[in-house]
Amino acid sequence: MSPAAGIAEVAQAPAAPFSLRTLLGRLNPRLIVKRTFQILGALVLVYTTLVIGLMVAYRWVDPPMSALMLGQRLSGTQVSQTWMPLDRISPNLQLAVILSEDGRFCTHHGVDWGELKEAVAQSLDGFGARGGSTISMQTVKNLFLWPSKSYVRKAVEIPLAMGTEKIWPKERMLEIYLNIAEWGPGIFGAEAAARYHFGKSAATLTAREASLLAVSLPNPFDRQAGHPGPGTQRLADNIQNRMRRVPNAAACGKPGRPPNRQGVADSRWP
Repeated sequence: MSPAAGIAEVAQAPAAPFSLRTLLGRLNPRLIVKRTFQILGALVLVYTTLVIGLMVAYRWVDPPMSALMLGQRLSGTQVSQTWMPLDRISPNLQLAVILSEDGRFCTHHGVDWGELKEAVAQSLDGFGARGGSTISMQTVKNLFLWPSKSYVRKAVEIPLAMGTEKIWPKERMLEIYLNIAEWGPGIFGAEAAARYHFGKSAATLTAREASLLAVSLPNPFDRQAGHPGPGTQRLADNIQNRMRRVPNAAACGKPGRPPNRQGVADSRWP
């Protein structure tokens, strides 16, 4: 056989058949795991850096939108929101929301450990009535996290809320919360909620209107503040009674005012 013929035979030899098993045999499982963790670690680092940067910026800059608002816009829902400074939001609403959602807002540092412990205990017992989230936790959830309920998300909420409380004063936390809270289909913030449900500005909300908006926050789609059912009205009655008994519960929401140390034990339910 001539050298040329040998070369031709080699060139015409069929290639080894490709298969998934062959590919997997060439891969190093340890290397795959290592690279996967490296990529996940890099993503977590980028996300954490972004969130910390936004937390610092939002101390002075109003958030253009929240993660929840962005998700609704991407899904095709029309979003209505008009940013209002805290001094243009009725004190009635500020007080009603604190008493309804987070009675110890002025005294905790982002997490109400007693309320959270009670919520976990009820969840383990099969009762899911209490969420255990403070206004601070709800704010960082709406701004930075995904809406679905899970223990993973709750675990992320806690350090974010505590970190944000180190950067924002209480009045800024309350201002941002009241401007990004969801009050209906595509309705975000106190101003849009007041106009949608009552046809008026958030600055002129009465105590009754404020209490109806406050108690609708846990589920604004079932609890219609503008057309409340008997259950929603009873909850609003309870909040109005609390507003008369504890009028200074929102004192920390005013610039330069010290926290109200009276505390409001278990303010969310009768």
